[in-house]
Amino acid sequence: QVQLVESGGGLVQPGGSLRLSCAASGFTFSTYVMSWYRHAPGKERDVVATIASVGGSANYADSVKGRFTISRDNAKNTVYLQMNSLKPEDTAVYSCAARRVGFRKIDYWGQGTQVTVSS
Repeated sequence: QVQLVESGGGLVQPGGSLRLSCAASGFTFSTYVMSWYRHAPGKERDVVATIASVGGSANYADSVKGRFTISRDNAKNTVYLQMNSLKPEDTAVYSCAARRVGFRKIDYWGQGTQVTVSS
């Protein structure tokens, strides 16, 4: 049974930090590209960051460059999103997603974790 389980969300003040984790099971994690998406109320779901299956190459949305860092530990089947200098506009449900190398379609989604940035 495939599972992607996010954790680490919560309420944080502007300028603060959070670290999200996504634990994967049920598939060969090291052969999947992993991404973090976010969905804010009234907006479309957007990709935040993506990391290659191996090697650590990553891409970021312009809105989070320099503030967020995606990483993964293939030995632990886990992908992370370190979020620093958080802004109110970062408030959203954050979900991790997995797709096979060489394919565009997302194969698996997590259930999401709420991140709220507010004073």
